[in-house]
Amino acid sequence: MVIGKGGKEVEELRTRLNTITGKNVHINIVEIKKPDLEAKLVGESIAKQLEARIAFRRATRKATQRSMHVGAKGIKVQTAGRLNGADMARREWHTEGSVPLHTLRADIDYAWVEAATTYGQIGVKVWINRGEILPQRKNKPVASKKAKGGN
Repeated sequence: MVIGKGGKEVEELRTRLNTITGKNVHINIVEIKKPDLEAKLVGESIAKQLEARIAFRRATRKATQRSMHVGAKGIKVQTAGRLNGADMARREWHTEGSVPLHTLRADIDYAWVEAATTYGQIGVKVWINRGEILPQRKNKPVASKKAKGGN
């Protein structure tokens, strides 16, 4: 959700929710620093472009280039459906960088979005590799050797 200048839209949203629920509603706003690293936002932008009749290859290529330029380690975009109005539905992928789906420590963001075109629904799946999640290691104290008593 996009908030306008000065949080004017937040106040309107808060008053609407208060009237609907009949209770006092608190809203926490979280700012997204790099929207090109969020799979849901990238997928929604591709879907909007597809609905505006932009070629799917151009939309996916531009999205992958933007994400890689911002700092993603890799991105994979899959579009499926009647691409460019074809009679037969198909799937196409566009991958850039590395997207290790079997690596548990990789920070992979995934989203699935649908674009409603005049030819039907087109599904857009996006995987973004943001890097690795490294576990924080606790420094274990080194056990000192006990001095042996005696002469």
